[in-house]
Amino acid sequence: MPNSRTALILTGGGARAAYQVGVLLAVRELLPDPTVNPFPIICGTSAGAINAATLACHADNFRGAVEALTDVWRNMRAGDVYRADPIGILGSGARWLGSLMIGWAIKRSPRSLLDNEPLKNLLEGKLDFRNIDRSIANGTLYAVSLTASGYTSGHSVSFFQARAEVELWQRSQRFGCRTQLTIGHLMASSAIPFVFPAVKLHREYFGDGSMRQLAPISPAIHLGAEKILIVGAGRVSDKSQRQHSDRYPSLAQIAGHAMSSIFLDGLAVDIERMERINHTLSIIPDDVKERAGFTLRPVKSLVIAPSERLDYLAARHAKALPWAVRLLLRGIGAMNRQGGALTSYLLFEQPYTRALIDMGYKDTMDRREEVKAFLEV
Repeated sequence: MPNSRTALILTGGGARAAYQVGVLLAVRELLPDPTVNPFPIICGTSAGAINAATLACHADNFRGAVEALTDVWRNMRAGDVYRADPIGILGSGARWLGSLMIGWAIKRSPRSLLDNEPLKNLLEGKLDFRNIDRSIANGTLYAVSLTASGYTSGHSVSFFQARAEVELWQRSQRFGCRTQLTIGHLMASSAIPFVFPAVKLHREYFGDGSMRQLAPISPAIHLGAEKILIVGAGRVSDKSQRQHSDRYPSLAQIAGHAMSSIFLDGLAVDIERMERINHTLSIIPDDVKERAGFTLRPVKSLVIAPSERLDYLAARHAKALPWAVRLLLRGIGAMNRQGGALTSYLLFEQPYTRALIDMGYKDTMDRREEVKAFLEV
């Protein structure tokens, strides 16, 4: 098979992960047989882990997997992901306010800003993780990994299921752990810090996999990838001019900046690192590499990322959120363009997710020849 070691990396970004569905829709359309899975190696982080797990659980029918993702994301409501009702939102706000005022007395802090129990219920009704082993056995899937970050150890752990020949790996602050993937791994990988609660796996609590993920591409390489399609959740390189501002940044603007640092910066740096290694390897003669015992190998990659700023897009659709959520976000300055970055991660509503799907589809089809060449179709 020409794509036997082709990997797909789906990064984090909360509601921004709807963009990935548009990319997958375009890929499905470009395949000669859309039922055949073109990505035997699938790696996901944060919300991208949910999309990755869906593809892995339906690896025997790529078209069906993409249709399942499209159905969920095109009909998304905030209440499908976290409690967005007035009682849930006001209760959460009251717990945080109480913690700030009398936390010293009750010696107990709230677990998170939002309750994402609805997301767990949604995933349990949609995914059958038993299919992963079946797909690995019948050859439609080689490996799948979901990355989470340990709050105690500080390690970035890529939990994976794969063919028997795939070995464990360990590097500085990151390693791969073979296990049977569950809903718990998804909830841990997508637990945005402060926003969603951490999840205990094995011996420690884990949160969003994008935290401290210094090398987002490495799990795919360790799993044996020779080619990698990377789908980002934000603009990998933003060359817009710096803007002048005398206004002190709002809490939402600061939080959005921090989230962008978590979700986007590590990927951009890792892509540059991989391109630099590929270039270096290309100019070293094969006999020199053989004598030196080089274990590095070139890895072909293709990056597809949003062509527009998603914080501005989110600001245009922010009114689609339930009024209780809008009230909470307005208080910290997230309902305007400057605070749109934070909103872009939490805006699980149809107008926004559908716009993201459409953007992902268009961005991919605009590069259809590159994609077809990459997938060798």
